[in-house]
Amino acid sequence: MRLSNDSNIYDIILIGFPNLQKFNILLFLTLLCIYLFIIAANILIFFVIQRQPSLHFPMNFFIGALSCLEICYTSVTIPKMLADLLNEEKKITLSACIVQAYVAHSLGASECYILTVMGYDRYLAICKPLQYSSIMTTRRYIHLVVGCFVGGFLIPLIEVILISPLPFCGPNQIENVFCDFTPLIYLACTDTNFYITVEFCIGLLILLIISFPLILFSYIRIILVILKIKSKLGRQKAFSTCGAHLIVVTLFFGSAAFVYVRVSKSSSVDLDRTVGLTYAVFTPLANPIIYGLKNREIKKSIQKYLSFPKVS
Repeated sequence: MRLSNDSNIYDIILIGFPNLQKFNILLFLTLLCIYLFIIAANILIFFVIQRQPSLHFPMNFFIGALSCLEICYTSVTIPKMLADLLNEEKKITLSACIVQAYVAHSLGASECYILTVMGYDRYLAICKPLQYSSIMTTRRYIHLVVGCFVGGFLIPLIEVILISPLPFCGPNQIENVFCDFTPLIYLACTDTNFYITVEFCIGLLILLIISFPLILFSYIRIILVILKIKSKLGRQKAFSTCGAHLIVVTLFFGSAAFVYVRVSKSSSVDLDRTVGLTYAVFTPLANPIIYGLKNREIKKSIQKYLSFPKVS
């Protein structure tokens, strides 16, 4: 990616967690295990969804798409974190930093849209059960997923176009564990108010203008319908179909909103790093656990393919 000729910084140093340097080996092994688990679990979930005909319905198709997103997202961020734990300098070129930020943002935005579509799917399944199969056709849910990816990769291009020509002349340190647009903007040797505002507006658009209201609308309608169900067992069954999605939405939107929807720096650098790590590592770790181990149908299929004892 081409940078401005006025730029005289070519490397960025990712500070990470300097107070934990003496635990680098332990952190490396822990993060490596988490990364391997995320990759293996998501591949397994995607595999069983594709191979098991009984799982071929829209919600599981969206879970499969989410698994692919998590594999790609963690592969963009975690390997560099692992390398930095064994490296004292923790360098990355400026152009590579911008690329990493763009791909991470694009995949994050795509995941945001996928979670929104999953909320819409639950709304149709619970509020319009008789029309569900005619509305959520194979063609429809494939188009929805493709649209999520296309939209996810288009909007962050605005940030790349704005940030790439900025002059960077020092300092060159980002107090984070991976590259992101906002910390990069703060390194620019120019007035950054406009760029920070644009970054804030893009985060606001993706999270709180497009996605969150649609998810909120879906769940308000779902709750109203569930409350009308007279059977306690029926209410529990309806709620259980939404539980996993609600947990993932809460984790994802909570951490993402803290990182991206604000106009000023946090007063605590360590808090920023911790929330950033939650967004980049622990939310992807939670997704296969919630959708794989807590989803009865997927769990039974996983046990079948791994030759584990059948669940009663």
